[in-house]
Amino acid sequence: MRIRATVAAVSGALALSALVVPAAQAAGGSATPSKADILKIREAAEAASSGKTAFAASDDTDAPYPLDVTFSNFKIAGAVKVGTTNHVSTTVTYTMTHGTDVDITADDFFTGPYIYKGSYDTPDNMLFGDYPATCTATSSTTASCKGNIDVYPADGELFNSDAGTWHGGALAIAYNGQDPSSPDFDITKVGYADQGGLGTTLVQRYSKLTVNASPEPVAKGKTITVTGKLSRANWEDNQYHGYTNQYVKLQFRKSGSSTYTTLKTIKSDATGNLKTTATASVDGYWRFSFAGTTTTPAVNATGDFVDVR
Repeated sequence: MRIRATVAAVSGALALSALVVPAAQAAGGSATPSKADILKIREAAEAASSGKTAFAASDDTDAPYPLDVTFSNFKIAGAVKVGTTNHVSTTVTYTMTHGTDVDITADDFFTGPYIYKGSYDTPDNMLFGDYPATCTATSSTTASCKGNIDVYPADGELFNSDAGTWHGGALAIAYNGQDPSSPDFDITKVGYADQGGLGTTLVQRYSKLTVNASPEPVAKGKTITVTGKLSRANWEDNQYHGYTNQYVKLQFRKSGSSTYTTLKTIKSDATGNLKTTATASVDGYWRFSFAGTTTTPAVNATGDFVDVR
C-alpha cells in the first residue's frame, strides 16, 4: 500500500494499512474496513506491547490478542533501485509459523511483508505491498509466503535521506469474523502479530552515467577528451541531479574484445560532471564506470566508439 510514514509518532501504526480487507472477503460480506479502522488495531497492539514479536494486553486495555504467528527466512533483493517516477516492485518471500489454532485459510486472515527505515519501534519510514501476501501451507503449522514491496516515488513516499539500509518485517491479522465498520466490533477478538528485524535491503537512488569521447575520428597517438556526467534520482523534486565528488573510473575496450580495462580514476565535480583526457591508439569503446555507494547503485555508461586512423 502506498504510504509515506510522516506520522512517525504512531511508529509502526501504518503497517496494517497495507492489509485493507477486500470487500469480497470482509467479515460476513460487510463493507471494506477503512485504513483508520485497521490502524486502530495496530495502535491498540502497540499500546499493549513493547516487544518485537508478541505483546501481553493489560486487563484495562482494549487491544487485539497476540496472534500465535512468527516469521522467518525473510528474503528480499539486496537492493531496491528507485528512480523519480516509475513504480518499483520487489518480491519478498518468508516463512510463517503459526499455532494450530490459527486458521490461515480464513477469508479474513491476512499477512504481508514490509520494510522500514530506522528503528523498529520508531521508524522514519515504512513501505509495503499493494496487496497481501499469498501463502501455501507446507505443514499443519508452517506456510511459505510471497508478497511484494511496492514503491511509488512520484507520490512522495521517499525523502533523499531515506536512501540506505532498510530492515524487513512481516505482520499478520486475523479478524475472526469481526467487522471493523460495525458498531459491535470487538477488537479483543482480533488477532495480531508483527515482527521486525527479519532482514535488510538497500533502498537506493537510481543512478545515471553518460560519456562522450571526442574528436571522432581521431589520428593515432592524438589526445581525446572524454566527458560525461554522473547523476542520481532526487526523490524530493522528482528530477535527476549531479552526484558530486564521487570517484569514477575511465575504462577502454578494444574493438573485438569484451573486456574493459581501467585507465584512470577521476572525481565528479560540484555538479556531477566528468572530464579527462587520454591518448588514442586503437579503435575501441570508452566509458565511465561508477562502483556505487550504499545510497546509490553502481552504473556503467554505454561505451562510446572512437575510430582511430
